[in-house]
Amino acid sequence: MYTTVQNDNELLQRYINGDENALAILLKKYQRKIFSFIMMRVKDRTLAEDIFQDTFFKVIDSLKAGKYNEEGKFLPWVMMIANNLCMDYFRRNKRMPKIVDSEGKDIFNVLRFSDESKEEIVIKEQTISQVRKLIDELPADQKEVLILRHYADLSFKEIAEMTGTNINTALGRMRYALLNLRKLMAEKAVAV
Repeated sequence: MYTTVQNDNELLQRYINGDENALAILLKKYQRKIFSFIMMRVKDRTLAEDIFQDTFFKVIDSLKAGKYNEEGKFLPWVMMIANNLCMDYFRRNKRMPKIVDSEGKDIFNVLRFSDESKEEIVIKEQTISQVRKLIDELPADQKEVLILRHYADLSFKEIAEMTGTNINTALGRMRYALLNLRKLMAEKAVAV
């Protein structure tokens, strides 16, 4: 981890000193994780590409303006910029996202097996739909941590940095998200 942070900081410093290739290296290093996160949030490849591009325009502007001072936290900083741009999009369009995996597929559709009967498939689809609705009922901070942890594959440390909290708060929010999700499932008789 320390070597990665050190390398990121060295690349950032090289970019700030005029080496355009250094930012290209950082972009290549993290583009899949950042794009997957954006795609998971917006569920539209074209829109995700636009937000991804806007994210790096904002990164470049911030770096050139000397606004980056979060030493050792490059990825969480970029993820926070991407998250903010996604939230801006949702506020403008007043719509909420579905949850997808890093390949842009609805995570609940990944659970299908080829040897399931039609009845099993229908039951599973109904359950998946119910669970998705229950996730939407969670408080925003709990839902955010749940999505960042399980669908963006971020560590609790990265989540804490991105949300401006500490690790214990991120862990607590995850714990309460899972407890509340179980409680909602029991109340609404959703079997998994």
